[in-house]
Amino acid sequence: MPVIRAFPAHEVMMGTHPVKQPIPTQNVGQIDPFLLIHHHTSNIPSGTDRWDAGVGPHPHRGFSPITFIWEGGVHHRDSRGNNSVVEAGGVQWMDVGMGIIHSERPPARLCEEGGIQEIIQIWVNLPSSKKTMEPVYLPFQKEDLPAVDGHPDLKIVSGIVHPSQKEGPLKAAYPVSSAHGTASDQPFTFNVEEGENGLLYVLSGSGRLEDYGLLEHSMLYHVSPGEYTAHFENGTKVFFISAAPIKEKVESYGPFVMNNQTEIMEAMRDYQMGKMGYLVERDMP
Repeated sequence: MPVIRAFPAHEVMMGTHPVKQPIPTQNVGQIDPFLLIHHHTSNIPSGTDRWDAGVGPHPHRGFSPITFIWEGGVHHRDSRGNNSVVEAGGVQWMDVGMGIIHSERPPARLCEEGGIQEIIQIWVNLPSSKKTMEPVYLPFQKEDLPAVDGHPDLKIVSGIVHPSQKEGPLKAAYPVSSAHGTASDQPFTFNVEEGENGLLYVLSGSGRLEDYGLLEHSMLYHVSPGEYTAHFENGTKVFFISAAPIKEKVESYGPFVMNNQTEIMEAMRDYQMGKMGYLVERDMP
């Protein structure tokens, strides 16, 4: 069967922000190397204070938090001096390695004018050999990304989604194939390589996966290795990602993902001692 399991995205609270979370669940902690998926949609009222919106400064170590953007944009600032706005259709990718402090807020224009922000953030684990690497921040705008043939608004971010398609331009610390955006009514053919875990999530709209059946919105599909063709209603919002499992022990505590409890304690100590740097947002435009 193409689909190993299907998971509904239940609403949970991330601080004060409601998000749809298909993984982890009570029964499934991760789908290696994918640790967590948050699908967040918010209506930003006009005149919103930009310093009181989104997610303020917080640390990460040991994995790659990646934000795929459908509407509204994200303004990223971090303790390494990176400061950029990624607009709708783009992606911001961080291989945080040894640690970084960053914030994710709606862009100033969105706060002034009001509108919708819709994103998916996925946490991808890093192997132990990469958990102490220097942090890397990679922003890509929609126009930087090649489109899937027949789907001008469905963009290939990284890796090879299908041999007939262009390779995504983003080169991550751990190899991942990914695509996101809005599908047309043309067939979408994608590959999950042997030994990899593939995930297909439908944000809105619906479709059909050949040899499986209905694809519903707010559902995550764990796809087995193989070549597949999906048919979506025009305008359906789609997210696809695939990677090989790392097969290492995972120990996590909040924003830190390491291999054992000692490394978690070291991460907490290093953050408290300022070894991940500092972020004073208002010193940055």
